[in-house]
Amino acid sequence: MSIQREFQIHSWQRDPRNPVLPPGPADFDMKACMNPFVIREDEEYFLFYAGGTRDGGRQICLAICPVNNVGHWTRLGPLFPVGEPDSFDASWCVLPCVHRFGDQWHLYYTGRNPKLGEGLQCFTGIGLATSPDLRNWRKYSSEPVLRGDGFPQWPDNKGIAGGGSLIEIPQPDGRILYRMYYTLAVGTKSPDMQTDQEKHSVVAHSYDGIEWFDKLHLIGPRLDVGYEDTATIGLRVWPVKSGWRAIYAAIGTQFGYYALCEASSEDGLVWHRGVPGENLSLAPQGEGWESKMVEYPFVLEEEGRLRLFYCGNGYGATGIGTAVAEKLND
Repeated sequence: MSIQREFQIHSWQRDPRNPVLPPGPADFDMKACMNPFVIREDEEYFLFYAGGTRDGGRQICLAICPVNNVGHWTRLGPLFPVGEPDSFDASWCVLPCVHRFGDQWHLYYTGRNPKLGEGLQCFTGIGLATSPDLRNWRKYSSEPVLRGDGFPQWPDNKGIAGGGSLIEIPQPDGRILYRMYYTLAVGTKSPDMQTDQEKHSVVAHSYDGIEWFDKLHLIGPRLDVGYEDTATIGLRVWPVKSGWRAIYAAIGTQFGYYALCEASSEDGLVWHRGVPGENLSLAPQGEGWESKMVEYPFVLEEEGRLRLFYCGNGYGATGIGTAVAEKLND
């Protein structure tokens, strides 16, 4: 008789300087610093994030710091403007995901326009901007490259959000298949949190980063798990010896907002979360900047260990923090 091994999570050690990137004095991020995505270039971190403006808008911004000092950031401001009044990204550009395609960088972002729907249904597309150097960006199109359709369980859904990873899968014919993990925001406006905020983690595939196909549902809320019975968003995925590991944000009735959870997979498509209670990785704590919620995780390897970036209260209203952990033996 085989004995199932207990699901393991990382032991994240929060940085005492947190939040390391609080909202700044400039208008472009004075109300929020949210959705961290980090690229390492030599000995610097390029932190892409959504900055909250005085009037409630959101734009993709960039900050840079030395790898050995994540408490010292130089803010470079917004990378491109929001869209025209009737466009999918007229009010917000959020949730950056950055990846190199040949000699160009792709930055995928989520657009929001309250004119296009209520609640989560006003997030109607993932857009694309490109750059040769990570600093100078131009929108690829005024239209999104990925929409919230393609799932028979939710035939009328419009809601979509990024926040996940993009990985490369080499093919036998020499091509690279790109897999994007993203969020299907199927919630509809309701006083019931589990109806209003329902979200699922899904994937789509592409050979060029523009045309996406083979959309698949991966994980959704577990109704018997209080910390993730409402939403599971933005799988941040990285390779391990046994396959893949992920950290993601979950909404549940236990906390009322977001907490961070973990999952493991052999193929990056079928994910395991252990029994209820095993995969809760980082929860709200204390009375300060992360007392109500922790969300929007991003993980990268740093000198043989893992570094986590994440947000605190108010969907980034208190800024971005960081933590480190030793790797698991998986």
